[in-house]
Amino acid sequence: MHLNSIGRVQSPRVIRIGGGVARETGEVLGQLGLSRPLIVTDEALVALGHVQTVTDVLDCHSISWSIFDKVVEDPTDTCVDEGLAAYRAGDFDCIIGLGGGSPMDTAKAISFMSVNPGHVRDYKAPYQIDRCGPPVILIPTTGGTGSELTRWCVITDTVQTEKYNLSGLACVATAALIDWTFTVSKPWRITADTAVDSLTHAIEAYVSRKAFAYADAFALAAMPAIAENVRLACEDPHNATARSALMLAASQAGMAFSNASVALVHGMSRPIGAHFHVAHGLSNAMLLPRITEFSVGAAPERYATCARVMGWATAAETDASACARLVENLTILNADLKVPSPSDLGHAATDEMLTTMAAQALASGSPDNNPRVPSQQEIIQLYHEIW
Repeated sequence: MHLNSIGRVQSPRVIRIGGGVARETGEVLGQLGLSRPLIVTDEALVALGHVQTVTDVLDCHSISWSIFDKVVEDPTDTCVDEGLAAYRAGDFDCIIGLGGGSPMDTAKAISFMSVNPGHVRDYKAPYQIDRCGPPVILIPTTGGTGSELTRWCVITDTVQTEKYNLSGLACVATAALIDWTFTVSKPWRITADTAVDSLTHAIEAYVSRKAFAYADAFALAAMPAIAENVRLACEDPHNATARSALMLAASQAGMAFSNASVALVHGMSRPIGAHFHVAHGLSNAMLLPRITEFSVGAAPERYATCARVMGWATAAETDASACARLVENLTILNADLKVPSPSDLGHAATDEMLTTMAAQALASGSPDNNPRVPSQQEIIQLYHEIW
């Protein structure tokens, strides 16, 4: 399943990682021969001053810029359309996506929709969007989605109440500037959720039916970094060691799942976000322990390795014991991070809605990558259990 897998890797041309690299934005644009960016972000990041950190650098390099700051959480097709109109209204030669997954994914979609006809839903996976738009430079401020290094973006459809994947070369950034210093302003809940999002990326990439050695290396590096630092970062937001480790791990996990794909957790997570507007990282966290328990029997060696690299099981333990410890520790992590269930948040789901959500999960293709591929009825039952 893994030894004979063929790896196909896509990644940005320029990757800079470290505290303060956002201040190298002007230099990177110059390196790429670019000088007229549209900055795609949200109003909260403008208010925090993160956008000014970048625009001050652009000003120092005499680079003209404009801002589209109307990105919404779980970006919609209408948000993409508004950003596309802003892009077409100016004389821009590139797009800077600054923020969490929502601004970065919106920046990607604006870019490829500027050169591809139709509606963004016309390109949902498994379609591969290989006709590229203007260069995209991504600067993450949360660390979680890994979108800065992936060939994916996720958009919510306002007509069909569905979150869909978009994939292909056109979704790969031209450059990524990964600066952990932005993350010290993240509140506790977002710190916890984005870290578990990254952990889910790493675990699912490692156990995916599309896993291969190159992606494995990134996943195996990300897992222990997240397990060792997420509680520290939540308790002490200004802990530079924890923050930088989580930011690097988010990018490593992004590289892993971008090339090995995600699996059942993500397949089931997207409909929760689409129908109930639960943050993506949080919906992943709600699902991760139970879906792991459901799946471990189909790939015990792989799941056992996950437990061992995170220090949750020893080399002397059997795979079965290590898998049990993995599920146990994921459950403990959720408790420590105060992860609620959907019902805790006041969300009620009818059998009809869960049936629709299960169908959407299967249609996304992600469950097919899971070690244990579920039926629609099994997905409905899993929804009931986590609810």
